[in-house]
Order: sequence, then structure tokens, then C-alpha cells
Amino acid sequence: MLNHYETVFILTPVLSDAQMKEAVEKFKDVLKDSGATITNEENWGLKKLAYPIQKKSTGFYTLLQFDAEPSVVEALETVYRRDERVLRFLTFRLDKYAYEYAEKRKGLKSKEKEG
Repeated sequence: MLNHYETVFILTPVLSDAQMKEAVEKFKDVLKDSGATITNEENWGLKKLAYPIQKKSTGFYTLLQFDAEPSVVEALETVYRRDERVLRFLTFRLDKYAYEYAEKRKGLKSKEKEG
């Protein structure tokens, strides 16, 4: 049975745009290779951190929503831990209410882009 997941990760700010995009693609490829379906991707850009992490005060935030088997999350988080560009990450399973909210938010984002 597939579950709905959402993962947010913060990449180190010393990366160039090309390096950041390459890192995001790497994580997306891990999901695709594991049989997950990516339903949404949001690049939130460079944001100030609430507190310094590894002496850095900013980071590139990215959100990925995907449908996958529970074992896929373990593989993804292993890749996060091994990648020195990742400052922090959080992955969680969406319950039905969070999933409905995420779908509504996706709809609002697509309307903003159209309008």
C-alpha cells in the first residue's frame, strides 16, 4: 500500500544554483528509482535559519511530496545523511487531513501561476 509523504530538506548555502539543482535531482532520482511517484515539488529558495547549523545562518529549502512504500523513506533518509550538502531534513507521512490540505495548497499554487 502506498502512503503519502512530504519531505523538506535544507541544503548548505555555499552551493551555486547548478549544484543545488543537481542535489535536488539526485534526491528525486532516489525516489523514482525506489518506485515512488513525486506529486509535487516546491523550491522555497534561500531562507534565514531560526538558529545557526554548522555555523551557517541561511540555507536552500526544498519540499517534495511523493507517494511511496514505507521502505522508500528509509532509503531516502540514508542518502540525506550521507550527503554533506544537507544541513537538515524532515520526512513525514501525511494523514488524510494533511493530504487534503496539501492537495488544496497545490491547487492554489497552480492558480497563482496561471493568474
